[in-house]
Amino acid sequence: MLFNLFKKYLLFFFGILLLGFNVNAQDGFRLLNKSDLKESIKFKLVNNLIIVPLEINGKELSFILDTGVNKTIIFNLSENDSIGLLNTEKILLRGLGGGDAVEAILSKNNNLKIKNLIGYNESVYVILKDFFDLSSKMGTTIHGIIGYNLLRNFVVKINYRTKRIHFYNPKKYQIKKCRRCEILPIQFHLKKPYIDVNIQLDTVGYKLTKVKMLVDSGGSDAIWLFENSKKNIKTPKLFFNDILGEGLSGTIYGKRSRIPKLKIGKFEIEEPTVSFLDSASTRNARTFKQRNGSIGGSVLKRFKVWLDYRNRKIMLKKNVSFKDGFNYNMSGLDVVYNGKQLVREKTTNKILDSGNRDINKNNTISFVTNFFYKFKPSYKIKTVILNSPAGKAGLKAGDIILKINRKPAYSFTLSEIFYKFQEKNNKKISITIERNELVKTYKFRLRKRI
Repeated sequence: MLFNLFKKYLLFFFGILLLGFNVNAQDGFRLLNKSDLKESIKFKLVNNLIIVPLEINGKELSFILDTGVNKTIIFNLSENDSIGLLNTEKILLRGLGGGDAVEAILSKNNNLKIKNLIGYNESVYVILKDFFDLSSKMGTTIHGIIGYNLLRNFVVKINYRTKRIHFYNPKKYQIKKCRRCEILPIQFHLKKPYIDVNIQLDTVGYKLTKVKMLVDSGGSDAIWLFENSKKNIKTPKLFFNDILGEGLSGTIYGKRSRIPKLKIGKFEIEEPTVSFLDSASTRNARTFKQRNGSIGGSVLKRFKVWLDYRNRKIMLKKNVSFKDGFNYNMSGLDVVYNGKQLVREKTTNKILDSGNRDINKNNTISFVTNFFYKFKPSYKIKTVILNSPAGKAGLKAGDIILKINRKPAYSFTLSEIFYKFQEKNNKKISITIERNELVKTYKFRLRKRI
């Protein structure tokens, strides 16, 4: 599994097809007070993905804001997260990946709320099995995804730098003209937004190819391209095979590489990483014949983004992240959260006298040592890429990580661990693991492959 700049590469993209069911049209969200100009929401940015708090029938959950989906989907509910879902019936869903359709529940007439944004009579799809295990992969609880119905009735401004979204009343707000911005028309297919951009696929000749791309804030990668969706969309000579992630219908396979340039209007982005997906994994997504791929969070986060679904346009203004490089995991390890562990920590303090002095009458200093226990995160290796530096060193799936470069693994966040695997080519990495109750240390160097 690969990783984006500072973030884990997590393929979380749905090409949802409902098999045999029709759902009545929904009105989408609106401002609770129709006279209000806007509502602002603070979000978390994890692995290039936007996480917002969403109430469903009064229960607050954490959802990914995903422009690439047209349904509100729940895929991770525990007993503690139980909510009352209304008017339920069983259905089948199919998404990316080559497997069969999966069982789900369609629940109608639910009330959804984010601060003063209200959605009445909303349909929610509940996947009965958590195929994605996103919470462990991201190190934070994720319950589901929401997209079109939240965005459709507003002019939406997403500021990745301040981690804030503004939802504007479209009757009282218009996107202002901006000389440093680029406005592009949006084409909708199955309520998903697509834009036309240009890509340079070969360093010879500098020819640009026009492609139609899904605007996909729910994908943390930079670019996906569907191989052979145009005659010249082929994997470059320099690439490596990879498991790109898990889709609703199974594992998603592809090839990781780079292209010389992505051109969005007047903005030119140099050497972005690209995942070339095979036809089997993207069979359902390719039902829209004009589509050539997706633009994900690793590109979108380099802009301030305005979405105006009613007027079918998107505006982009580059931010200070625009020229950041596109890095990736060079270790070959897919590390996930493994729950909490009880860790004993030690503190040593001076013993002070009544005058708050630390030296007693014998001119000695006394110390007292205390031990206390805290719950700390635990991490394990989920996947090791074949022939990767970590794989060649001997690390295996299922290994519990105890130390990274001699520091306890629990002292890192998951994002910090991902960053260590992206820092620089040839960097030394030492990982101490527990396997079958035995503790072992493995060493390797990060290796740039593209």
